Amino acid sequence: MAKPIGVSQLNNYIKRILQTDPILGSVSVIGEISNLKFHSSGHVYFSLKDEGSRVNCFLPADRLAQLACDLREGMEVIAEGYIYLYMRGGSYSLNVRTIEESGQGDLAAAFEKLKQKLQAEGLFDNDRKKPLPAFPSRIAVVTSSTGAAVRDILKIITSKNDYVDILIYPVKVQGEGAAAEIAAAVDALNADHEDVDLMIVGRGGGSAEELWAFNEEIVARAIAASRIPVISAVGHEIDFTIADFVADVRAETPTAAAERAVPDTKQLAEYMKGLAGEMTEKLQRIAGEKRRRLEAFEPLTIGRELRSRMAYDRLAADNMMTEMRNRMSALTAERRHRLELAGEMIRAADPDAILRRGYSIVTDESENIVRDAALLKEGQLISIRAARGSARARVVRNDGKGVHDD
Repeated sequence: MAKPIGVSQLNNYIKRILQTDPILGSVSVIGEISNLKFHSSGHVYFSLKDEGSRVNCFLPADRLAQLACDLREGMEVIAEGYIYLYMRGGSYSLNVRTIEESGQGDLAAAFEKLKQKLQAEGLFDNDRKKPLPAFPSRIAVVTSSTGAAVRDILKIITSKNDYVDILIYPVKVQGEGAAAEIAAAVDALNADHEDVDLMIVGRGGGSAEELWAFNEEIVARAIAASRIPVISAVGHEIDFTIADFVADVRAETPTAAAERAVPDTKQLAEYMKGLAGEMTEKLQRIAGEKRRRLEAFEPLTIGRELRSRMAYDRLAADNMMTEMRNRMSALTAERRHRLELAGEMIRAADPDAILRRGYSIVTDESENIVRDAALLKEGQLISIRAARGSARARVVRNDGKGVHDD
């Protein structure tokens, strides 16, 4: 019997064999990418699988930058590299140098085929999708009862909302029979739980195979037929399943689904408190205005206002009458002055007044006033009217001029 050796010695021996084997030092493997993970360091970890087995693969960051294709789940590729054994874990992997796309893997092909079929039937159309209730009172969660997803959902919902009731409907989320359980749970909730307002269907992250139950047609049709609005919450943000396309709303993760499912009652309470304060302030302003208007209609107030108004109107009337009297007096004085001036003018133009000042009026036989003595004829009979009395005379010329009485 051979002497026992340590684990490290065994792994070191196997590592030397693997590294010195001419085939394993440069091998090309064809398979379908699964469980793809991009590490923050830039390295990529994934598996290559076929219908019977799988192998772990490692792609360094510097090699990723040189690839001519973008890696994705379900993609069939030819990976060239070498077999390497990790001493600490005692596991081997294919350390990849180059990758070239070979074709579409079986899962990816099945995904696209079902997606096109259901899309053609209109199951993805937005007009058939239901809006989420703004204030659900009961939410059903269809997922594994032991996974991280259900814990995250419960934590988020209970921290945000102290009103909603949560019903956990446990199902298998991967492996054989998982799709049938998920579909049956969706149907049962619709049939037996009329009080459920919203449903979250999903699970945490995993490989394409682990998420595959949510790509089964039976699950898609159950979600599409649900009267209860459904949020699909499967895997991580980069994972897309058929359930996501059929559901009323797709959430990137179970945590995101919980965030979208319920309103934050604390925020609502603060909002309502602020709204109540604004309403109270507004009502107080309105009440104050109404009170002021009512006070204006009290008898004492009305009487006081009427007396004040009457006094004001009386004063205004007195001022108006005084102004009218002043205007009438001024107008009368002006008219009297004008009349006196007119009288003076009339009196000044009175012929008798002129005669009284020593003037006389001389008229001829036809009683025409004589204005030019040169026009009188010798012996012509004229009449002379003085201020007091009148006389008749004949014209006698002395040096061509002169008048003698008859």
